[in-house]
Amino acid sequence: MAKLAPSDLAQVLSKLPKQNNENIIVGYENSDDAGVFRLNSEISLVQTLDFFTPIADEPELYGRIAAVNSLNDVYAMGGTPVTALSIVCYPQKGDWDVLGQILLGGQKAMSEENVAILGGHSVDDQEIKFGYSVTGTVADKEVITNAGAKRGDVLVLTKPIGTGIISTGIKFEKASKKASEVALKTMTISARNASKHMTRIGANACTDVTGFGLLGHAFEMAKASEVTFEINFAKVPLLPEVENLVEQRMLTRGDKNNRTYVGETVSFDDSVSKTMQSILFDPQTAGGLLISLEEEKAKEFIREVNGAEIIGRVKSFDRKLIKVN
Repeated sequence: MAKLAPSDLAQVLSKLPKQNNENIIVGYENSDDAGVFRLNSEISLVQTLDFFTPIADEPELYGRIAAVNSLNDVYAMGGTPVTALSIVCYPQKGDWDVLGQILLGGQKAMSEENVAILGGHSVDDQEIKFGYSVTGTVADKEVITNAGAKRGDVLVLTKPIGTGIISTGIKFEKASKKASEVALKTMTISARNASKHMTRIGANACTDVTGFGLLGHAFEMAKASEVTFEINFAKVPLLPEVENLVEQRMLTRGDKNNRTYVGETVSFDDSVSKTMQSILFDPQTAGGLLISLEEEKAKEFIREVNGAEIIGRVKSFDRKLIKVN
């Protein structure tokens, strides 16, 4: 299930009246990963919602990935998820054992993160969709948004990219068993550990790389921070076989939507192939965190978080929001 095109959605949201509430720290106007609402001078709520069609053939695994995907939005803000409500779209005449396995997978993942599922809502729908609305907490002074990237920072990515491409490859039986297994395992890895370390170390900005792809989310982060990101494409970690699958046209609709969204704000060096460009625009499910932090802090972060890589640097704004070279 593809998201609505971000450029179209942005036009709709821009026409809504501004919310005049002094307790909204992060709202929909901010294009961030989750909303943040101040309860008092010490604590705020972090809230998000995400659901999608099956990403795995195994129902329990699908439920687990849906849970991790929802939780990661809270972790990207430096928050701690506390409760969740499930969102179920399922055919009335479907196999109820399958639904039970989906819910079980989600519950296991939530329990591992110490998150309580309080209930949910279901509708009769011929197309299965599943996910969660998650509520967490964060100290006011520890909120990490996508608007704090500073000149001189480096950019760290915590997971390899290519899940959208491989998922399409699985659908058309083009992806190998190894590539499928690695991609699905990657999607089950929680951002809790990465979030804990970035909060402790003191990251300046963060975003969760999901449906808008690496470049779409980097675009939002650079725009909010009023800086330019220089990304070294050779340093971006990739899942197995993604280049080969792109060459076989295993792309999602999100590839085109994400290109339209960033428009002319991104420039590519001549050394960046069309294949690599598609990978960088590929929409992700339960993707990694893209974090902006000081270089010395980044070195410590990478020692603590397995798989994290420095993929670029933050520069003063220079005509383009993102330069890929």
